[in-house]
Parts: sequence; C-alpha cells; structure tokens
Amino acid sequence: MLIKKLRSTLLLLLVVTPLAAMAAGKPKVHVISFGKPIVVKLYLGPDEEHTTPMKVRALYADSKLKEFVTGEIHEVTDRLFVVRRAYKLNNSLPEEDGAKVTNWIWERGGWLMVDRLTARVSPVPLYEFDPFYSHASWFRDYMAYCGVSDNGERLSAVVMQLGRKKPVLKKEIGQASQGEMPDSDCSAPEWAKKPTRVTFLPKHGGKLTFSIFGHAWDAAPGSDED
Repeated sequence: MLIKKLRSTLLLLLVVTPLAAMAAGKPKVHVISFGKPIVVKLYLGPDEEHTTPMKVRALYADSKLKEFVTGEIHEVTDRLFVVRRAYKLNNSLPEEDGAKVTNWIWERGGWLMVDRLTARVSPVPLYEFDPFYSHASWFRDYMAYCGVSDNGERLSAVVMQLGRKKPVLKKEIGQASQGEMPDSDCSAPEWAKKPTRVTFLPKHGGKLTFSIFGHAWDAAPGSDED
C-alpha cells in the first residue's frame, strides 16, 4: 500500500514539475494602454488670470494607472516610446486644507519613457528643462529644447539623448523673457537628417543650427553661431 502511494506521488511530481517549469519560464506579456482624452484648463501667467485647454489621458500598465500624460507619443524604438507627463497640483492654501473639496489644478511636467516589454514607466533626465517654457522636439533618441537656468534669467540650446544624464549640446543663447505665455522664448526646434542637424528658433535672436553626431556637436555652416 505504501509503495503504491509513493509511486502515485512520484508520477504526479513527474507530470507537474515540467508544467511548472514551463509556466515559470514563459515571459509575462504586458499591456500598455491609454484612457479616453479629457480636456482640462492649463493656467497661464504669474497671476493665473488666463487659461488654455489641454488634453490629458490616463496611462495604464497592465490595467493599473501609472501616470497622466498630454500630447502625442514619440516612438523611439519598437520597444520604447516617450510622452509628456501631466499631473494635478494641490492649489489649496493651508487654511483651506480642511475643505471638503480640494482645489486641484493641472500642470505639465517632464517627459516619461515607457518600456512596452517590461511595462516600466520612468522619468527622462532633462537638463534645465522648464515645464512651462521649454517646447521640446524629438528625433530618434534625441530631444531638443530651450532650457532655462535655475534663476530663470538665461536661455540655453539643449540636446539630450536617452540613456545619458549629461546633455549632448548645451549652449547659452540669450536672456529669458519670463513671459506669461508657454513657449514664449523659443519655438519648437526643427530637426533635419543626412546629416543630423537641429535648428533652434529663439523669439529674440537669430536661428542657431548645430550638427549632432553621436555624443558630440558642432555649429553648422550658415548658422548664426558659425
């Protein structure tokens, strides 16, 4: 009787163990999805007297809410994409914290990198990126924008590359106006290829074009920087 039970147990182990190993070795398939766009108000200026509409969407990984985002995604590879973050900020004064309804306002944040294979959502390191003033433009794994110094006084032409914490290009291009409107100091940079070049278009100054190769840069012929 005991021998028969041992044989049955051994047979069960021989069947279950390979199945468990196969299940453990099979990679999990992750699903990245977006919610329905909603239109919210983005407040402008130091006094927040003006607003402009902004579309935001929920970003889900395996049906779990990860972030809110705004704007279109940029496909970097068949596995990675980037998208602009949006978030709600508590706009209540300390004496209003006990109110039944919290006063939330929407803000634009930095950029997020999303890995479809692992469902990981991570912030993109950006040098002197100002969520209000910096208007970004992507090409391949490069991101170009006008950066604003910590004291808010100086503008810089900046090119970042995914996977690198230091900028590929960082060149001071003038003073920041600290205007009331988003993107008031620079239009979105313009990319070209063969060779890879990026042109910065500050509102108060001439255009500046730079050649980008790998982790280096040079002023392009015909640029005001040349």
